[in-house]
Amino acid sequence: MLILIWREKVFALHFLYTRATRDERKKVAAAMPSLHDTRHYHLHHPIDLMTEFTVCESLGNPGSPTLRALGMTGTYGAVLGDRLREKGLLRQGCRICEIGGGYGSLMRGLMEAHGGVVDRVAMVDLSRALLGRQRRALDPWRDRVSFVLGDALEMLTSISGVDLFLINEMIGDLPVWTGLHPKGLPPEAAALVERYRLGIPEEGPFHFNIGAIRLVEAVCRKKIPAFISEHASDPIIPREMPFLVRGLATGGWPREIRLTAHSEYTIRFSHLEQVARALGREVQTGSLLELIGYSNVEKARFIFNARACSTDEQALVLEFLDHVREYRWLIIS
Repeated sequence: MLILIWREKVFALHFLYTRATRDERKKVAAAMPSLHDTRHYHLHHPIDLMTEFTVCESLGNPGSPTLRALGMTGTYGAVLGDRLREKGLLRQGCRICEIGGGYGSLMRGLMEAHGGVVDRVAMVDLSRALLGRQRRALDPWRDRVSFVLGDALEMLTSISGVDLFLINEMIGDLPVWTGLHPKGLPPEAAALVERYRLGIPEEGPFHFNIGAIRLVEAVCRKKIPAFISEHASDPIIPREMPFLVRGLATGGWPREIRLTAHSEYTIRFSHLEQVARALGREVQTGSLLELIGYSNVEKARFIFNARACSTDEQALVLEFLDHVREYRWLIIS
């Protein structure tokens, strides 16, 4: 009996030690720098953008429930076209290249409202399935639209004959260094930090948007204007809607967003601004909520502060505000 008890104690101690060791190894592994990359997901997995609740798809067609709940009439693509024309970036004879066009909803809305000034469109995407969706969405303009299967980071330098890049809700999918520590940066990240004098935290771990920075570098060197939008780790809250900051992660450093079968990371837009300015480009930036023109402050305040969901309309508005408040736009020209 004593031998059996002793053996059980030894086994229990061994089990606890093994589990503790395994847990510590997991902690160490989690803290080790690694390069997060979604290319395999986009190449080999079925992609459902509706589960990602993208702004573009939420406002993608005139019959959108979210569009109606917000009291807006123009689709996201149409409104973005309005803003680009106001800023002088969408002009007569414009040749547009959209990178990572999703289901083609943005470009369909833009062409429906502003197709008369667009000469040519090139859609570039890593996913063959998404290119197929884009082809169907843009069929009415098939004589003016070409579709290119490829990795934007690899082929951007070879793109020519373009007047404007549209890169909407895409850069969060680009490679990210995760679990970094200030005194142990990978050489590529360290070189970018030094070259552009990018601020980093005094302590780790933190994440670094290496892919987004590389894309901005490539765009700037092409000397072609670009519109970029994405979740921001350093969001800008509309001045009239300070209540939207409630519960928002505003630490300034990229965080992981877990989605179906993959993760994205929020973007430190201040880093992108620094890179573009260092390369001699002008930048404008702001809140995507302001850019799309939603301005019903009183309705937004009541629904957001009360977390009101007693009607379908309120639930849609609350969900949209909670999502879009983290988005920024950036124009490089």
